[in-house]
Amino acid sequence: MNAEADTHQNSQSKTKDTNGHSVVSSDGDYDPHLHRNVQNPTTTLQTFAHFLKASIGSGVLAMPSAFANAGYITGPILTLTIGCIAVHCLHILINSMYELCKRKRVPYLTFSEAMTIGLHEGPPIFKCVLPIATPLVDGFLAFYHFGVCCVYVVFIAESIKQIVDEYLVVLDIRLHMCFILIPLFLLFSIRTLKTLAPFSTFANLLLFVGFGIVLYYIFATLPPISTRQPFQVVSRLPIFFGTVLFAIEAVGVILAIEGKMEKPKSYIKPFGVLNVGMAIVLSLYILLGFFGYWEYGDDALGSVTLNIPQQAILAQVAKIIFAITTWITYALQGYVTADIIWNKYLSKRTKDTSKHVLYELLIRGGIVLLTFCFAVAIPDLSVFLSLVGSFCLSILGLILPALLQICVQYGLGYGVWKLKLVKNVFLIAFGIFGGIIGSYVSIVQIIESYNT
Repeated sequence: MNAEADTHQNSQSKTKDTNGHSVVSSDGDYDPHLHRNVQNPTTTLQTFAHFLKASIGSGVLAMPSAFANAGYITGPILTLTIGCIAVHCLHILINSMYELCKRKRVPYLTFSEAMTIGLHEGPPIFKCVLPIATPLVDGFLAFYHFGVCCVYVVFIAESIKQIVDEYLVVLDIRLHMCFILIPLFLLFSIRTLKTLAPFSTFANLLLFVGFGIVLYYIFATLPPISTRQPFQVVSRLPIFFGTVLFAIEAVGVILAIEGKMEKPKSYIKPFGVLNVGMAIVLSLYILLGFFGYWEYGDDALGSVTLNIPQQAILAQVAKIIFAITTWITYALQGYVTADIIWNKYLSKRTKDTSKHVLYELLIRGGIVLLTFCFAVAIPDLSVFLSLVGSFCLSILGLILPALLQICVQYGLGYGVWKLKLVKNVFLIAFGIFGGIIGSYVSIVQIIESYNT
């Protein structure tokens, strides 16, 4: 557990909640939310802005391509299904972490800390993975959000390249990646979510303008719906699964922004940040995916901005908008990787606290450089989206939350007919199946793209 958790573990005296009010707790009524002491907490509106920006990244622009692998009937149904499953898994993850905080009388636990404690208190069969639980979860979280940042580097550079090619000079995309290194680092050097909040709000406003422009081009020349497939062959669904899961899920950011909230109770209320935010996200994804596939069919590319007219001024404005919003999302997604690497592992090894800011900035600079290096090797944006989504998010967004609830409920029972156990076993099986099949198909397509 982190230092903050250790400080509060045995406390039964008066403490202060996030609003500065004195709170007296006892063993039976300890409320972790009231004992959080967060530096620079975010308001509910700021958290909502972060949630929308983290969940609506470049992945949403791949939805028409995803629907091309599912069909215009199967696509919306499966997107809604995957979205509901993802939201449910986030709820059980956050609620399980909250329950473990109450048991251990700590104000907050990270995902990896909660998994370690849960496995310790869960069925004995899981104790064999205890030694690697923390680094495994942290590793997957850091790697996934690092992978997202790699995709974003490609997307931003590709958007800029299209505009520069049209009006100035044709350059290799790798040169455009070099040009955006400094802007990426400048924004990534912002180390707190509260400071990033105005950027997220601004990006969300730009997003809706960009969506409006894209939908304008889509609606302008819709062909007969009969020219599109309502269903697709089953072999194409794994790519759809991976792309949609990548687009919807941002587990690390979703947990990070909840942990920095001034009023965390409002996060998982029935009409709280998580449910309302995801309803908006799913609506946008289905809208763009359905009509984008209707317009472009199997010609839908990894980003719908590649399909709209390349010479039109309005289309170029949309590309600039999405490049800016993705640049801002890069800082949000990368926040998780930087937070894990620096705050959880490296900062403890640096005794001279006066140099912490400098070292953290160097770490962040190193992350930016690494995302650039990996980005130049990505052959195809859409299949890489699917690979990252299938592999990492099946584990982080489906398997581990279900496993954690199994462990948390182990001593309490699983209810009538053990329905909670059955449900979570189904979620684990679904995550394993989707992850393996989606990853295999994505890797095959990446290999094929290298060989062509």
